Amino acid sequence: MMRWALLPLMLLVAPASAQTGQALGQTLAQRPPAKTYASICAYCHGHNVGPIILGRKLPVEYIQAMVRAGRNGMPAMRPTEISPAELDALAAWISKAPKDTKEHGQ
Repeated sequence: MMRWALLPLMLLVAPASAQTGQALGQTLAQRPPAKTYASICAYCHGHNVGPIILGRKLPVEYIQAMVRAGRNGMPAMRPTEISPAELDALAAWISKAPKDTKEHGQ
């Protein structure tokens, strides 16, 4: 009996959850590449963990492949972690970005 009493409440919550998920996906796709780099990549790259990647003019396809497949200490990033649209924008930005003099390391 209790399950049936909760059904209307569950029906009200489900559409809100779907809308929240859609809004999150849109937010990630719209996040500027520099912010994506700062929040996902910069923790390792340029801080003596991973190689410096800014200013190296790496090919976009190479960056995308490394992000999706990973290599050595770099983990593979799933589409749920970085959306395809976000990865496209990020890879293009990294490929064209100038060297950051604040970064150091490998």
